[in-house]
Amino acid sequence: MTAQRADARRNYARILAVAEEEVAAHGAEASLEQIARVAGVGSATVRRHFPNRGALLQAVFSERIEALRTRAEELAGALDARSALLDWLGALTSYATSARGLADTLTHAETEGPEYVNACSAKLTGAADPLLRRAAEAGAVAPGVTITDLITLVTGIALATEHHPDPAAEADRLLALTVRGVCPPSG
Repeated sequence: MTAQRADARRNYARILAVAEEEVAAHGAEASLEQIARVAGVGSATVRRHFPNRGALLQAVFSERIEALRTRAEELAGALDARSALLDWLGALTSYATSARGLADTLTHAETEGPEYVNACSAKLTGAADPLLRRAAEAGAVAPGVTITDLITLVTGIALATEHHPDPAAEADRLLALTVRGVCPPSG
């Protein structure tokens, strides 16, 4: 019985890892059959762990949001508050460019709704707010900038680069351009 549970845990982890890759490559419309094939499991195994597309996307989304929250906590004690904030914004931009259509799909999913997406947004805001506050105290952020402003900018960058031949590189370029106005280097 323990072996089955270990197998089930491995299958879940493998399906989730493959789903993250497939969503990054193909957006929220990534094929569940392709995910099963690449994970080396049957479609029934995918559906046993994730009864519908929304459940799978929610798991992918939650995993990534948790990673961003953890990263913000890791950076909270960094000596250079500006660099810490920019590091986190870079991680958020990287995630946002790889999660094409995910938030929109979850917002309109039958089993999930705007409440779920808002809860994830609240997690991000809560985690990153201390980074912004420290950067503001250090004079490294223009007055009046909020974490919601920064998340909105990153979301806009991700949407604007979605169909670019190299969305990640273009998003990084646009973030750097934005940072020069939002968080200019001191001196």
